[in-house]
Amino acid sequence: MKIIFAGTPQFAASALAELVKEHQIVAVLTQPDRPSGRGMQLSASPVKQLALQHALPVLQPASLKNAEAQQSLSRLDADVLVVAAYGLILPKAVLQMPRYGCLNIHASLLPRWRGAAPIQRAILAGDAETGITIMQMDEGLDTGDMLLKKTCSIAADDTAQTLHDKLSELGARAIVEALQQLQQGKLTPQQQDSQQATYAAKLTKSEAQLDWTQDAAQLERAVRGYFPFPAANTILDTTPIKILRAHLSEGGHAAPGTVIATDKNNIHVACGKGVLALEVLQKPGGKALPVAQFVQGFPVRVGDRFASV
Repeated sequence: MKIIFAGTPQFAASALAELVKEHQIVAVLTQPDRPSGRGMQLSASPVKQLALQHALPVLQPASLKNAEAQQSLSRLDADVLVVAAYGLILPKAVLQMPRYGCLNIHASLLPRWRGAAPIQRAILAGDAETGITIMQMDEGLDTGDMLLKKTCSIAADDTAQTLHDKLSELGARAIVEALQQLQQGKLTPQQQDSQQATYAAKLTKSEAQLDWTQDAAQLERAVRGYFPFPAANTILDTTPIKILRAHLSEGGHAAPGTVIATDKNNIHVACGKGVLALEVLQKPGGKALPVAQFVQGFPVRVGDRFASV
């Protein structure tokens, strides 16, 4: 098939890597290069980097709403436009342009977790499973008909990063399968039940500040769900500290945020209910360190208290 591919981060690059093996990619749409790193040098997206490796035409419009961008796409005469975490809104004219319309690779089992951060929201909510939905795009926010679903269990130790990697591979396989079924006329669109929909709001740095009055189980999910970004964080003696790995523990009762015990590998902190054992911490400008190394430069003692939001 003649495909226009639209995507930006690594999640999308995984899908493009599989599609280029099976189909003709007539153009790749990706976000404009952005400043990144300490030097704030312009950096190409993972999708652009992969496209250039395969000598694929790359388009980086700031918007698809203007006539010039739409005419450029129309001239490509594509069969389908595949979208994965692209980051720009596709206007109605673009949605209707390809022969088979636009297909989206969405990282949840729709209608659950429509929106920008479905992977993180699934972990934060304590979901047992998630997956990939290949969806026929319409003008709504992830409201289009579902074409293919693939489930993925969420492991007890999954972080947003590890779950992202699983779903990235699953999404790549799913879109290849969906396009094959599309060519064979075997896809049956299924309308979403909007009454069952939940919204996966974009992540903010402020929400990753741990509230120690919450249950330890909820905070443990926060540590996993916010890793690697924006990273769960707290304050001790006015110093902001990121908590990058933790697990549920047992112990006595104390005011939420109070350190009730320490050992070689853990700092045990009382929560609103239960105890959270901190394993890997990071100070501003420092490296992520296991507790044994972290406390050498920043002692943490029983009775110290981490600040709640």
